[in-house]
Amino acid sequence: MINYKEAAYNIRKQLREYIESAKLQSLIIGLSGGIDSSLCAVLATPVVKSLGIPLLGRSITIETNKPDEIDRGIKTGNAFCDNFKEVNLTKAYHQLKTYTEEEFTNQEDDRATKIRLGNIKARIRMVYLYNLAQRYKGMVLSTDNYTELLLGFWTLHGDVGDYGMIQNLWKTEVYELAQYLVDNDLKTETEKQALQECIDAVPTDGLGITSSDLEQLQAKTYFEVDEILKAWLQNKEHAEHPVIRRHLSSEYKRNNPYNIPRKKIIN
Repeated sequence: MINYKEAAYNIRKQLREYIESAKLQSLIIGLSGGIDSSLCAVLATPVVKSLGIPLLGRSITIETNKPDEIDRGIKTGNAFCDNFKEVNLTKAYHQLKTYTEEEFTNQEDDRATKIRLGNIKARIRMVYLYNLAQRYKGMVLSTDNYTELLLGFWTLHGDVGDYGMIQNLWKTEVYELAQYLVDNDLKTETEKQALQECIDAVPTDGLGITSSDLEQLQAKTYFEVDEILKAWLQNKEHAEHPVIRRHLSSEYKRNNPYNIPRKKIIN
């Protein structure tokens, strides 16, 4: 059983030490209205306050974001960020989509189109956040978790940042840590409500690919996803499950750029 009080303390301690060693002057975070980014904002807030640097939060919406997602992102930003704005980049997305379209000769089904266009959305957000990080001499917080890492459940060169606070926590542990903070760490009702709404929400990627993360993963719960991944890592079980097929097919994302070992080039 994880001691989540200790886990939260350790994450904050490690983050503080990294900020001090790198002499960073700000942290940047994109707030989707989901559990992962909201949890990272909660964990980072006392660290930046103690160091006297800002946490810049941005809710970056692009046409497929649902009103409830946007509302949760705004509540989280207002509750935990020193400098928060909602930014709508739908116009920029449509312009870039127009510039990048070609007369494709191959056929593409609807799902593949949604994934391709979803990648453009994620990369536009990346450009915006990294521009802020450069301007304010900071770094972009990465909000992905271990489950997503194993699944390649992110856009390469898109929605993964510089510092992974929760990248070695399973998705189920992310939920448990967040609930611990609501029940034992957060002080105001505004803060508690902002995080609790993210805990209770249906997890989505906000890219309009499917109605939920679990629909994409073809699983009923994240507990099921985590257990399948653990069984594979320990005993190579569930080899034909869509979760494991996705894990295996996304190896290039976890080792990017995927390169040829020197010993296979030079004998």
